[in-house]
Amino acid sequence: MRNDTSTYKNSKIHSQCFGTGERVALCFHGYGESADSFAFLEKYAGTQFRFHAFDLPFHGKTEWKEGLNFSSEDILQICNETPELTDKRMTLIGYSLGGRIALSLFQLIPDKIENVTLMAPDGLKVNFWYWLTTQTSLGNKLFAFTMKHPGWFFSFLKLLNRLGFVNASIFKFVNYYIENKEARDQLYNRWTVFRKIKPSISRIKFLIRKHKTPVQLIYGKYDRIILPVRGKKFQKGIESFCTIKIIPSGHQVLHENHIKEILPALLTTPGNE
Repeated sequence: MRNDTSTYKNSKIHSQCFGTGERVALCFHGYGESADSFAFLEKYAGTQFRFHAFDLPFHGKTEWKEGLNFSSEDILQICNETPELTDKRMTLIGYSLGGRIALSLFQLIPDKIENVTLMAPDGLKVNFWYWLTTQTSLGNKLFAFTMKHPGWFFSFLKLLNRLGFVNASIFKFVNYYIENKEARDQLYNRWTVFRKIKPSISRIKFLIRKHKTPVQLIYGKYDRIILPVRGKKFQKGIESFCTIKIIPSGHQVLHENHIKEILPALLTTPGNE
């Protein structure tokens, strides 16, 4: 495995490269994770793929110095500045937040993508709370205030949980990420910096049909963060190219325990999906 650091504008982008195969895969991790989340794939697919996994802004060892600004074009530029990716057709792999990144990149360069594998992907549906806190001025100000003064929000969240508006998994998830100041600061920065990454689902489905791109969706049966029903809705109209697997897992689909389901998805190419 090779650790790389490249310069992009004023920032330092950390990535990991592993595997010796002919095919190229770009990997985008989930919230709070890093490029290392994909390391186990080398053991099972390293002879077929050369994996490039990036630490996203405010994650891992990447030093993001462009404020709370990050766009699809930034993703493309960072990839284009990686010499080994030039003139190569690629597989996109995205988990959770990384699914939204992968979808946005596909939308920009569909002709260079041979396969898309998404695990419990964000981006197929706009979450109301995410929209409120990142896409509206008032919501973002309230978000910033809450991250500095979270007491009222804890009380409100407990009320919603008792009333059944917030399930136990979401309640636990939110509590975990706002129980200390550092985690709250990270939450605000991470949510806000990705606010411009908004893939157009209708456009993406059109491009999948046009380029006949195989898309593999993998969901956890017990996931209460990102539900499989989102994938089933996305699949409508592109059934010939999009497959869905629901595995016995929670949200943590990207794990070596699930390699039997992940590996066939990765190895899919146009013509054998």
